[in-house]
Amino acid sequence: MLLVIFKQFFLLGCMSFGGPAAHLGYFKRHFVDNLKWLNSERYAQLISLSQALPGPGSSQVSFAIGVEKGGLLGGLCAFIGFTLPSFLIMFFLALSAHQFGNIYFAVIAGLKLFAIVIVADATYSMAVSFCKTHLLKLIAVLSTLSLIIFSQFSSQIFVLIIAAIIGWLYPQHKLPQHENVSKPVKVSWLPFIIFAVLLIASFLPFGEWSSLFAQFYQTGAMVFGGGHVVLPILQASIPSLETEQFLSAYASAQAIPGPMFTIATYLGAELTPHSPLLGALIATLLIFLPGFLLMLAFLKSWLQLADKPRFAGSIAALNAAVVGFLAAALYSPIWLSTINNIWQIVLVVTAFTWLRVAKPPIWWLLLGFIGIALAVQSL
Repeated sequence: MLLVIFKQFFLLGCMSFGGPAAHLGYFKRHFVDNLKWLNSERYAQLISLSQALPGPGSSQVSFAIGVEKGGLLGGLCAFIGFTLPSFLIMFFLALSAHQFGNIYFAVIAGLKLFAIVIVADATYSMAVSFCKTHLLKLIAVLSTLSLIIFSQFSSQIFVLIIAAIIGWLYPQHKLPQHENVSKPVKVSWLPFIIFAVLLIASFLPFGEWSSLFAQFYQTGAMVFGGGHVVLPILQASIPSLETEQFLSAYASAQAIPGPMFTIATYLGAELTPHSPLLGALIATLLIFLPGFLLMLAFLKSWLQLADKPRFAGSIAALNAAVVGFLAAALYSPIWLSTINNIWQIVLVVTAFTWLRVAKPPIWWLLLGFIGIALAVQSL
């Protein structure tokens, strides 16, 4: 069974273009509709939990499907299978992309414009989904302004903490009269304790690799809202890398199948030029690990937690703050470091409008931006 789980997720990892939202569609069609490994209700619960927890949303769902089918080892097989293709591609690009010369830089220029459209679309979609009340809209706006003015990693932590507190104090649903006597929630404490111990350890200096450990584990523990949010958090937590390196990694992650969190593969190799494979492996594992530990901790108790208004209020506020994270990243560094003339603005606005109105396959846009970039470079 473990080999079957690996094979199914490996095949999906080779063809799952389009980002986290598209991945969830692939999973439903394959594992719910075709293979019937789980029913629609349970699949919806897994998606809901992945949206509430920090970490890579679609990869957390794939991990949970593997756990449901084959236990912890099944979850690990699902993770390795789904992530391996994009890991190999991103590692190859980190090592050899610059050897392609002008063609590579032209493709990256097109992918950066493509990234503006994708992040704008993700920001808009998440704003519609997560900011349905005046309070949540206000949290999103203030989060955006705060992160544009104060772009440090500590500012992002502060924004998330404040948002969670506001959501707890002002829940979106009426509190039941006897909330304190409700049925206790049964959390799987071992993975939660491991998550907490590693998070505390990430703030302690303990050797040559401590910086790499802290940067990627803390990022994985903070990324609410899925793959796109990883860019602003990683950029704030790794000041030693230039904006151009981040955008090249992000643009490359947009163009390949599989989870967007394998941006860590590229950056881990860049940060450890003396041992790029080890750096890529460590960075990739660390950025995924917090989300998987939390998924294991709350997998059996999610329905009970979701029914608690104060908990649900904090999650809603965190999701609204994440909209601000994306909006701030869309402005800086993506827009400011990519847009250089009016024609690029026209192209991006046209592509965004086409994506929202006609909803073409995402690879049409991808190929279109690459083609335009190559045509401009050849002139």
